[in-house]
Amino acid sequence: MTSKNIVWHHHSVTKEERRKKSRHHSFVLWFTGLSGSGKSTLANALNQKLFNENISSYVLDGDNVRHGLNKDLGFSEQDRKENIRRIGEVAKLFVDSGQVVLTAFISPYKEDRELVRNLLEHDEFIEIYVKCSLSECEKRDPKGLYKKARNGEIKHFTGIDDPYEEPENPEIIVHSEEWSVEESVEHIFQYLKNRKFL
Repeated sequence: MTSKNIVWHHHSVTKEERRKKSRHHSFVLWFTGLSGSGKSTLANALNQKLFNENISSYVLDGDNVRHGLNKDLGFSEQDRKENIRRIGEVAKLFVDSGQVVLTAFISPYKEDRELVRNLLEHDEFIEIYVKCSLSECEKRDPKGLYKKARNGEIKHFTGIDDPYEEPENPEIIVHSEEWSVEESVEHIFQYLKNRKFL
């Protein structure tokens, strides 16, 4: 139950002042796609490029967050929704701090991704659909999860017995089945330069 005795405390340094000092916009790059599509790989490769360009950035990865902040959550639809809600709130704090935050989460439900988008201002949420066929993701199966899901060892696995709702109008689509990591990173980076975010 939420306490009624809390009041928002305004910071002495504003988001705009932090952006001015860092000399770049702050925003969320929301990587979504099936397990094995390449979200974490791309997020980390892009983060390295941003770091090399002196852009203040940080990666929030699905598995890593579930080791700490969200370790009390399972994989039911309700828990998945809460997982994304919490990440959205954390990402919003990063944006307020003047950083670029890259998030790599399956985030299978459109409603949940929209919830995060609506937490932020209109130019602070960039949805990146890492598009890769289920068959290719199963072929890659970097963590052996598809095999376990097919064998019934994992329940509520996205793409097998739980749905993945494809983004309808993502800002960026990365065809990870066809493009190299380098090509994908450059595609995203050029989008950000064209939008004058960097």
